[in-house]
Amino acid sequence: MADQINSLEELGQAVTNEVGGVQGTAAEDFAPREPVRDEHGRSYATGKRKDAVARVWIKPGNGTFKIRDHKGEYIDYTKYFARPVLQMILRQPFQVAGVEGQFDVMATVKGGGLSGQAGAVKHGISKALQLYDPELRSALKAAGFLTRDSRVVERKKYGKRKARRSFQFSKR
Repeated sequence: MADQINSLEELGQAVTNEVGGVQGTAAEDFAPREPVRDEHGRSYATGKRKDAVARVWIKPGNGTFKIRDHKGEYIDYTKYFARPVLQMILRQPFQVAGVEGQFDVMATVKGGGLSGQAGAVKHGISKALQLYDPELRSALKAAGFLTRDSRVVERKKYGKRKARRSFQFSKR
């Protein structure tokens, strides 16, 4: 049976012995993350929101932002996402990370509506930024941009008009 630990000093000593003796040094266990880039210097990530899925590539550049539409042509994000709120959502990861205008973005979006697609692109940009430069991970994670928003539409139930809404009741 293991010895009982009665103080914080004993606990610290036990942890140091366990980490140093069995598993190696703490520096080896918690190695810094390495950047993930392809042969063209880009980082790729997939973002999801509701039913929308976005494939996002980022690379260093002057801040151009292209979205691939349903025809297969890349157009400017201000034309694809015409509402200013959606454009603001797409710029948020760069503002939080402090790298506005330093990356070019190319994204392909499928499924869902415009709001879900904007959220998916934002999630993909955040993931790609932290893969390109692991130093940005803490700021993006603190803002909650690396977490996939798992809320989706509830399915319709039988005997109901929608997921929870019943048909109108009639006395006669």
